Amino acid sequence: MGEFFKKAFQDMKESAKAQHEVDKANLEAVKAESRANFEEAKMSPAARQAKIKAEQAEQIAQAKARTAAANARYEVAKNAQNK
Repeated sequence: MGEFFKKAFQDMKESAKAQHEVDKANLEAVKAESRANFEEAKMSPAARQAKIKAEQAEQIAQAKARTAAANARYEVAKNAQNK
C-alpha cells in the first residue's frame, strides 16, 4: 500500500512539474504577443495596410492550395468509385 502512494505522489510531482513548464511557456508567449501587439499599434497607417495586404495574400494562397488538394482528392475518389 505504501508503494502505491509513493508512486502516486511521484506521478503528481512529475505532472505538476510538466504543467509548470507549460504555464511558463504560455506566459512567455503571451508576453511576446503583447509586445508585438504594442509595436504593431504604433505602426503608420501605410505600414499597417501593407501588413494586412500581405496577410490577405498569404491567406488566399493557402486557400488556393487547400482547394487544389481537395479537388485532387475528389478526382481520386471519383475515379476509384467509377471503377
